[in-house]
Amino acid sequence: MLSKGVRSTIKRAWQEFFGSSTIRMWPSLGAFKGYSRGALKADFGAGLNVALLGLPQGMAYAAVAGVDIVFGIMATAIAAVFGTFFSSARFTMLGPSNATAFMIYSFFVTYPGKLDQINSLIPLLSLMIGVVLILGAFLRAADLGQYISRSVIVGYLSGAAILIMVGQVKHVLGVQMVPEGGDAATDTPRSLFGMVWRLVEQVPNASWAAVSLGVGTIIVYLLLQQKWRRLPVFAITLVLGCLCASALATVDGLGFGPELARYEAFTPADLVPSSPFHFASGDVFQEMGALFGLALAVAFLASLEGGLMAKSMASRSGDRVDANQDLYGLGVANIACSLGGGMPSSASLTRSALNFESGARTALSAAFSGMLCLLGAVALSQMVAYIPKAVLAGLVIAVAVSLINRKNIRICLGATKSDATSLIVTFGATLVMPLHVAIFVGVTTSVMLYLRKAARPDLVEYGFTDDGNLAESSKRNIPAISIVHVEGDLFFGAADLFRSQIQRTLADENLKVIILRLRNARNLDATSVMALADLVREVNKRERHLVISGITKSIYAVLKNSGMIDVVGRDNIFLMSPENPNISTRNALMRAQELLGTAEADIQIYVDRNKERNEPS
Repeated sequence: MLSKGVRSTIKRAWQEFFGSSTIRMWPSLGAFKGYSRGALKADFGAGLNVALLGLPQGMAYAAVAGVDIVFGIMATAIAAVFGTFFSSARFTMLGPSNATAFMIYSFFVTYPGKLDQINSLIPLLSLMIGVVLILGAFLRAADLGQYISRSVIVGYLSGAAILIMVGQVKHVLGVQMVPEGGDAATDTPRSLFGMVWRLVEQVPNASWAAVSLGVGTIIVYLLLQQKWRRLPVFAITLVLGCLCASALATVDGLGFGPELARYEAFTPADLVPSSPFHFASGDVFQEMGALFGLALAVAFLASLEGGLMAKSMASRSGDRVDANQDLYGLGVANIACSLGGGMPSSASLTRSALNFESGARTALSAAFSGMLCLLGAVALSQMVAYIPKAVLAGLVIAVAVSLINRKNIRICLGATKSDATSLIVTFGATLVMPLHVAIFVGVTTSVMLYLRKAARPDLVEYGFTDDGNLAESSKRNIPAISIVHVEGDLFFGAADLFRSQIQRTLADENLKVIILRLRNARNLDATSVMALADLVREVNKRERHLVISGITKSIYAVLKNSGMIDVVGRDNIFLMSPENPNISTRNALMRAQELLGTAEADIQIYVDRNKERNEPS
């Protein structure tokens, strides 16, 4: 049987995490009331524009992930439709993304034996990602995204862009990464340097037809993108490349015939999974264990992409961002992709921006886009056999270039040393580690650098001048009472350093009473409470006294819930008064004098000089 205190703690935790949840099951239904014909026309037109971009992009990102292109097509259709009804943003377009697709590929290529199973494991991975995202939404994990340094995202996307481009060069060259007669599971290069070296070895075997198509596709795409941004440039370039290859295939000896690598056609029946739970097998729990780290990493990256996209769109449309609701919608979309035969999905900035620029009025534009993608896939299923891999690879490379934002890189490198370090470490990690590991290396580095700056207490001795004003002492007097002014976060990172500073103060044999002035202290946690308990024991052992003044109601609640009120002594704790913030310190001084049995005592005050020292001069 749980004790009353434990039950109370569990209840508070439950209310904190779930009691104030604002997740709505169907957030977009209210937006469709009074839906007009004009809105229908605008949404359908925007959906058509996005579908012309989304369908070929879905195929391209499936190729990046190393899965059958039907997974990308179904994800583009299903995620867009479900994002309509479960997300809060009007212009959000869900579906496969470049960064998440390559993270999936980098995981499977790293582990021998898994690459051949990628098509069978993708639905299970999508399901796991969806569950993680939904749990994160109810735990309000999206709110934590603001604490992730943008330097990490910039470094990750820059490194991933290079890996994506290098990974597609094999199709542009028309060569194989696995030697003839080799085993794909063991002979596939698993690092950037391994891929580059293998490509250099294969250059003599390159197909000039594939090279001309790939390079030509990149040039045409960049030219069209520069002059006609609002047109479906991706789809237009893909069609032009396919027409060019088909026309040249009629000329013998040029290399554009059957020897040119193309994608396999599929039938409409291939778009439908064999059963809703087609990923289930006897080894499903073993596979879940193997995929767990990847699922967390993809969910984490998808949540960051979604947050950045939502803020970008909100700044243009004036809409309010509900990041946790969008996280919930993304989770539902991934579960739907799992059951419907799609690959993991994220939020697409390019398709969302196109949706906004095309004049979409409501979230129904995303639903129209998804349905049009599905209809297009059914109608054009046999046409896939006419798409050369070199053309699609050229498009992927051209789009990957946009992931490298030189302006943001310059800002991160020039802002602070911490930003530059986070960027460089994350970028380097993406080049030498699997991406699902690299992103956490970057986040860990960023958090460590933040904690290093936040957890540096620096106490400076202050005293009273002859006229009663507070000033820094150039000459140390021997006080009987020491006032330690604590300012900033008293979280776990600062607890040990805070305790060591106070212990050095206790080394003064003439010191009898320490007053902790916590008026500007914040975020007291369990580690700091335990450090305070150690301090109380140390003070009592030396036959000294500890008094606390200026504590806020939130800090008092932490002390009360942890049982520290009785440890310190109720008579030795003084709450801050909003009407007179300094009265608690005066009362604490009176209590200190009472403990000393005197009405007068020498007093010195210590304050945190970190804030002053960190202010720009």
